[in-house]
Amino acid sequence: MSLLGQAAMVFWHDIADGDDDYKDWHSNEHMNERVGVPGFLRGRRGRSLRGEPRYFIMYEVDSVEVLTSRAYLDRLNDPSPWTEQVLSRYRNSNRTLCRLEDTRGLGTGRFLLTCRMAPAEGSSDGLRHWLQNTFLEECVSVGSIVGAHFLTADEVASQTQTEEKKLRSQPDDIANWVIIVEGYDEDAMQSIVTTALTAKHLEELGALPGSQTNFYELEHIASDADVQNARPGRVNGPRR
Repeated sequence: MSLLGQAAMVFWHDIADGDDDYKDWHSNEHMNERVGVPGFLRGRRGRSLRGEPRYFIMYEVDSVEVLTSRAYLDRLNDPSPWTEQVLSRYRNSNRTLCRLEDTRGLGTGRFLLTCRMAPAEGSSDGLRHWLQNTFLEECVSVGSIVGAHFLTADEVASQTQTEEKKLRSQPDDIANWVIIVEGYDEDAMQSIVTTALTAKHLEELGALPGSQTNFYELEHIASDADVQNARPGRVNGPRR
């Protein structure tokens, strides 16, 4: 199995300005907070190589219930001053709490493809069958593809209101189905973008128009074990 746990929070967004400050905050304060919550297993951030949204964030968790747990909501409802500053600059946010339907491969890759789609009425079974029985298997049969995953939204959980959500300039969008592919060869990953995951091909298989595929390079990854083993003494906060 490649992804850890049975659920994940996935988050696409742009940032209005100050990329360096954003990355410093996310790596040195925000990710530490998140993977320190009980049930959070691993977090990662990728930066877009082509197009927008600029950033993709994913946190793998034990179960979707972790994402509505009191421990996590307490964090979301008590943002730090640095968090307040950064989240007010988020744009084009899509934050979706997902159940993990299928995961293939082993480990993590340098490059990440993400695809957001929704099945057309009456096409859910056929599209799901293709994803799980053809697409994921074909992906991991390529030597440089180290993981391929299928997740579906828990829309009720995704709509939970928090203080952090109020800081963003507009409500978060919510995805329906999410495909994530990871690997270490850029050309092999790009080939998937231009073949299997084109909007036209997905529509032929039963997806609604408007699917969106993005390409990211991994910038930072951290696990709950990293937080537990971190050296004391780091003072989090904006650098002046």
